[in-house]
Amino acid sequence: MGRKRKAFAVFVPALLMAASACNDVPGGAAAPLPGGTTVAVDPAGHVQHYTGGRTSPPAGQQPGDGGGQNGGQNGDGQMPDMPGMGGDGQTADPSQTAVPSQTAVPDPTDSGSPDPGQTDPNQPGDGGQAGGGDQQNGDGQNQGGGGQNQGGGVQNQVKPGPRADQFADIRKAPAVRQPRRAGTASTGVFTSSCGTNAGQKHSNPDNVIVAPGVQNGAHHIHDYVGNEDTSAFSTDQTLAAAGTTCTNGDQSTYYWPVLRLRAGQDGSDRAGQSQADGNTGSIVTPANVRLQFLGNPRGKVTAIPRFTRIVTGDAKAATNGPANAHSQWTCSGFENRAFTDKYPLCPSGSKVERVLNFPSCWDGQNTDSANHRDHMVFPDQRTGQCPQGRKAVPQLRMTLAYNLPAKALAFALDTFPEQGHDPVTDHGDFINVMNDQLMQKAVAAINGRRR
Repeated sequence: MGRKRKAFAVFVPALLMAASACNDVPGGAAAPLPGGTTVAVDPAGHVQHYTGGRTSPPAGQQPGDGGGQNGGQNGDGQMPDMPGMGGDGQTADPSQTAVPSQTAVPDPTDSGSPDPGQTDPNQPGDGGQAGGGDQQNGDGQNQGGGGQNQGGGVQNQVKPGPRADQFADIRKAPAVRQPRRAGTASTGVFTSSCGTNAGQKHSNPDNVIVAPGVQNGAHHIHDYVGNEDTSAFSTDQTLAAAGTTCTNGDQSTYYWPVLRLRAGQDGSDRAGQSQADGNTGSIVTPANVRLQFLGNPRGKVTAIPRFTRIVTGDAKAATNGPANAHSQWTCSGFENRAFTDKYPLCPSGSKVERVLNFPSCWDGQNTDSANHRDHMVFPDQRTGQCPQGRKAVPQLRMTLAYNLPAKALAFALDTFPEQGHDPVTDHGDFINVMNDQLMQKAVAAINGRRR
């Protein structure tokens, strides 16, 4: 009997650990998430309701313990739009979502997630089995590393990169296409001017959306503009009480992984950790950051609730596959063409541009979801229509411009150690902290076709 009791005592924690690693919560249950949040699920295990936002750091979670959020990547494989000319020779409207003419992208193997197009966030980051001890959740994906772990202080193996074949002349990029807009389209544009984070005044390797309470949860440096509080330990309350770099009072937080000149020197106090994570060189400040909220090509938009979390791109697309790689690489003056999987080499006088379009079809209930994606999805790539039951909200577009040499291997994106600085991993994050008055002003401008 003593032996049976011992075996049962070991078996139960093992079951609990296995359940915590699953993206789908057991059907018919109300599953608690870090910070006291509860997810209600149907018998099939699909999330039906998620009370979003965060009022306090996750209970009992210490920096480096691996976090508690499993962040998946959801989407339809769509490529968002670009400013400038469309691939059909039509002038692109900034309120529309682009679709590239290049569509031959392999579909990832179905992981059994609720959405067949969703990449399983619990797959090991390096194709192996998740390591023993605590795992590190960061930027929407669990770290695996072939038997090593992040949370216990053991570093994932750094993959060399980038490669020379990941750089290409922008004139060889596929053309960008976009849906035709209907007569009912909301074509206005609302802009927040929030600076460029000059001098790295606000940067850290955290990701409060998908790894709350975990320092160095992203394992790469993020630039921040807007809200001046943002870190791994931010809450709705601290964000609402913080100052902002935006000139219109927008307290939202906007962030993205930094770019580096590979031959430069990192003189920051985080240089040692960055080097351990495989991110070396001098960080480049964007020459310009444009933050625009656009309309929908089929109709009017409704307000984004305060404290809504929205993410775009896949920080682990190099290993997960390109299904959720929505970010685009282009050059100023060539915005009718873009890559997702190559760094652009721009002609003299042209800047490298990263265009990060965010999903804009809201489920009408939640400010976040268990995988940080189900509550906010992209419109149809051909029509611009939101799925049935979804509400169109203002679409955030971040356009980041850089002065960089047109030379292969000269620059690269900060990435997770095992992602090898692959350009396909580009991504961005947004927490809406606009007050209701400012959000209504944005909605009125977009629906009123004003700029």
